[in-house]
Amino acid sequence: MLVIFDKVQKSYPGGRPVLRNVSLSLDRGQTLALTGESGSGKSTLLNLAAALDAVDSGEITLDGVALSQLDDPARAALRRTSLSLVFQQFNLIPSLTAGQNLSFHARLAGCHDPDWCAHLAQQLGLSDLLDRYPENLSGGQQQRVAIGRAMAARPKLLLADEPTGNLDETASATVLDLMLALVADTGAALLLVTHSHEIAARLDRRVHLAGGLIA
Repeated sequence: MLVIFDKVQKSYPGGRPVLRNVSLSLDRGQTLALTGESGSGKSTLLNLAAALDAVDSGEITLDGVALSQLDDPARAALRRTSLSLVFQQFNLIPSLTAGQNLSFHARLAGCHDPDWCAHLAQQLGLSDLLDRYPENLSGGQQQRVAIGRAMAARPKLLLADEPTGNLDETASATVLDLMLALVADTGAALLLVTHSHEIAARLDRRVHLAGGLIA
């Protein structure tokens, strides 16, 4: 398995539990939707998988590496080389063009491949927009750039937190189609947080969180 959550527990400061004894796994090429009400622990689980936070107990393993054993520089290196994130907010760098934003993660990871970035731009319908700045792109176009940026480093794991939450229905469907196609093309695993039953139904598996537990 590429990603293993083994009896993961996490509490807020003050002791209120967010995740309680959560165990799940995800293999290469698989897509998994994580659903649940607000406050159920979805985003917390995603942050733990991204090594942005640490578990209180239990373990998360990514490609055989136990995240609890990594120091901060090693966690940062992992985020550059093995996983990528897509958020509800597009988080593009305003001073960079779409093309520069798209290649930004790969350049940080030291694996920039101009041909691969050009392929991503073509697949995402961005080839004619690469010289534009984020302020001159629609929301759907900005999210497509964000997806391209996440995939440019060829991550093993793509983490997405409500990636279509700021888009209308048409743009949402387009973005999801493109994301799933790219994941299938690269063999990456996808862990996606969503409130949408329609989006969850498009993925291979669905896990529902309620009160920090897998329901």
